[in-house]
Amino acid sequence: MNNEFFQVSEKVASAADEALKKIQPCFAKTDEITEYNQQKVLSAFIKNGVSEAMFAESTGYGYGDRGRDVIDKVAADIFCAEDALVRHNFTCGTHTLAVALFGMLRPGDTMLCVTGLPYDTIHSVIGIDGKGDGSLADYGVTYKQVDLKNEKPDYDEIAKRVKEEQPKLVYIQRSRGYSLRPSLSCEEIAKIIEIVKANSNADVMVDNCYGEFTQKIEPTQVGADIIAGSLIKNAGGGIAKTGGYVAGRADLVEKISYRLTTPGLGREVGATLGHSRELFMGLFFAPHTVGEAIKSARFAAALFEEFGFGTTPKSTDDRFDIVQSVLLRNEENLIAFCQGMQKGAPIDSFVTPEPWDMPGYDSKVIMSAGAFTGGASIELSADAPLREPFAVYMQGGLNFHSAKVGIMLAAEEMAKRGLI
Repeated sequence: MNNEFFQVSEKVASAADEALKKIQPCFAKTDEITEYNQQKVLSAFIKNGVSEAMFAESTGYGYGDRGRDVIDKVAADIFCAEDALVRHNFTCGTHTLAVALFGMLRPGDTMLCVTGLPYDTIHSVIGIDGKGDGSLADYGVTYKQVDLKNEKPDYDEIAKRVKEEQPKLVYIQRSRGYSLRPSLSCEEIAKIIEIVKANSNADVMVDNCYGEFTQKIEPTQVGADIIAGSLIKNAGGGIAKTGGYVAGRADLVEKISYRLTTPGLGREVGATLGHSRELFMGLFFAPHTVGEAIKSARFAAALFEEFGFGTTPKSTDDRFDIVQSVLLRNEENLIAFCQGMQKGAPIDSFVTPEPWDMPGYDSKVIMSAGAFTGGASIELSADAPLREPFAVYMQGGLNFHSAKVGIMLAAEEMAKRGLI
């Protein structure tokens, strides 16, 4: 690191040099995936004739908005899906998932999650915690789940339960959430889908958050009926200010559009209000930005491995999402890590993060998030619930070189406090 701008101890600087040497061979593989996905995205833009005229603002009902209609086609081609719905009206990833679930499920249906307990914020949507006023449970949808076995999908149990339950929808969470289980590759998702389809007529939905563009294929290419994600994570490339997407089977996308707006109108309404340019541009930048985030995650893992901390995934493991977990062992380490990383943020670097009761979580959470877009986890951020096993979950990095600084400052803060 250039000491002209940032002061870092020899201890941290030396560890960072060793970390970079360790992961340098992995960067070539990341660049290969990034190049493939960037070409795929560019091809979709060219195929669909994206033009500057499509960035124009629409108001009111938004009838005939060309940009809105074309970005759906672009996204469908990128995800190799029959159809897609890309909208700034999706307020966050959880909202996007909720709209998709409510669009696909009806009273009396059963939803079977086959990847263990899903992410905290979706609990109220499903009604798992009993707190969701207006949850799926309130509307007569039954929720069941198949727990993981040794932190991996239990394929035998999935086959058994799908055959017995005959669910309407099988739900797969690709990323880890606030757990230490590995994220799922598309190959693992394909195996689950093969089992589901062999034993039922269930639709399969994949929560694709944090996973887009980390491989050369997406879950829709291995049989997923619907995928959904957030535009302030991978798919927005760090440029989209808000929004989400769904992609998959055309009939299901249509049902989901009715839930987003209203039955009968669906995707035909919805003014873009000047957001189209940033949605197009964000989607275009997404493969490159994801590649930078993966490099940042590898560096974070390698650096903290140098200091003897456990990491998942390991710095040289294959990557299927952008989330990096570091097992920091105690509350003091968690707080120091997040407060140090905040000092390397381009926005609000002077702020000191503190644990707080964050909506949707059952324990205090500390979050480092100095981002241009509030809550954008494609930008360098780190958050952690203050509970066992005291793991911090880091994600993002618009570019590797700036993310590297933030990660090193997290280590430096811990070093200053005598924690490493």
